[in-house]
Amino acid sequence: MSPLSLTIGGYGSKSSSHGAGLAAFQEHVEEATTGDVAIRVVWNIMDTGRANTDLLELVENGEMFLCYFSTSYLGPRVSDLNVLETPFLFPDLEAAHRTLDGALGLRLRESVRAGTGFEALGFWDNGFRHMTNRLRAIETPDDCRDMSVRIQPNPIHEELIRSWGAVPVAVELSEGIRLITSHGVDAQENPLANTVAYGVDKVHPFVTMTGHLYGARGLFANRGIYESMGDDMRQIVDEAARRAIDVQRAAAAAGEARLRSDMEIEGIAFVDPGPDALRAFEDASASAIAMAHDTVPRDLLDMVER
Repeated sequence: MSPLSLTIGGYGSKSSSHGAGLAAFQEHVEEATTGDVAIRVVWNIMDTGRANTDLLELVENGEMFLCYFSTSYLGPRVSDLNVLETPFLFPDLEAAHRTLDGALGLRLRESVRAGTGFEALGFWDNGFRHMTNRLRAIETPDDCRDMSVRIQPNPIHEELIRSWGAVPVAVELSEGIRLITSHGVDAQENPLANTVAYGVDKVHPFVTMTGHLYGARGLFANRGIYESMGDDMRQIVDEAARRAIDVQRAAAAAGEARLRSDMEIEGIAFVDPGPDALRAFEDASASAIAMAHDTVPRDLLDMVER
């Protein structure tokens, strides 16, 4: 009898922190089921010629069982997720992880379940987003004036970039990479891991560690498949998700420090804004912060503050 096969996937390399998370999920399920369940991994769907956003459709319609994806893409469908798009929401990774693993994370998982065909199994770490560009060092919001910036398609991100005097260019990832590497845009904002993975470090010699947005990537499973599993299998999947979260977060944190060192050796200039400079960026972001607050119930913000 052939084992049950489940396909999982993402849009990063096998060697990335997200690849490590997928591998941990695969290993736990296959070991816990002693071979009765086989996990097929599509490490990077873009290598197959498809857009990364196809992952969400493939999982929701049941062609794949699970993927990771940036929560910002689901904001228009699950408004509660927009709480995570609030600029300068978390002071550090520890606070972000503690919040996502607590009451707020549970609430967001319930909202995803109510508004989509997904079962959210938890949240991976996509780190803090920083500004990179090809033109000049950015030390204040005014230094961003008139720069064109590739961003994820999200209204709050667009307002944030506008609030700094820059021009947002909201496109999906494949088109964004093409624009960045061909100098079709001046700047972008991403964690260092993505900046290097997408080849942006080869064309952008300036990085400013603004940390203006925290990037969470949800671990989204097809809810119908998940609910059709027996209790024992669902427990195995939940345990695999928890193991994958721990592995991915640890790999992401270690990778960020290593990547900065490598980028500095390459000659990339880093700007580390001090408290006053960061406060200037946050103050300039007031309209985007207000937009984020307007899209979510007050009790979600209270959960973050607690």
